[in-house]
Amino acid sequence: MARYIDAVCRLCRRQTEKLFLKGTKCFTEKCPVAKRAYAPGDHGQSKPKLSNYGLQLKEKQKVKRMYGILERQFRRYFQIASKSKGVTGKLLLQLLERRLDNVIFRLGLAVSRSEARQIVRHNFVYINSRRVNIPSYSIEKDDIIQIKTKEKKLNRFKETLQISKDKAVPAWLELNQQDLSAKVLRLPEKEDIQQPIQEQLIVELYSK
Repeated sequence: MARYIDAVCRLCRRQTEKLFLKGTKCFTEKCPVAKRAYAPGDHGQSKPKLSNYGLQLKEKQKVKRMYGILERQFRRYFQIASKSKGVTGKLLLQLLERRLDNVIFRLGLAVSRSEARQIVRHNFVYINSRRVNIPSYSIEKDDIIQIKTKEKKLNRFKETLQISKDKAVPAWLELNQQDLSAKVLRLPEKEDIQQPIQEQLIVELYSK
């Protein structure tokens, strides 16, 4: 499976905004975006005016990097959204939010989506009492998600919840911290996404 293995902080600097790819480091003064709020490279401090295409491409790259997926899979999500009934942009964001690795991150059980992906891959996650180790698995309404592992590792998840205690759990999810389980109350909406996304720019880019 292809994945990005270079320095993720460069991705945030390329976007000139925090994408929260590094977990707790993103909230400290050590965050490279806080230190150098411009793109990496010799010409990073220059601010060229972007064309409409440039704005569309930048927004697409931003969302791809946020959710940690590559072009082929992202385009597949767009094709599914465009063939479904409803507003394409909002359906695209809903598909991305419904990814299992994203849900684990949103619940505060991981400090970043990359850590959440690792948790899923290591067979810690059960959905409706069935083990699921596919990060791209799409959750449904009324699904019950639970972390199951040895007591020693369960404590690690509880420590992560303490680190993430200031981050509110989205309204479409209900978390039970005692047994590390959660219920999907409803499917996510655009308003549930904490970071601003101009999904219409992505739709325009792929509709050309």
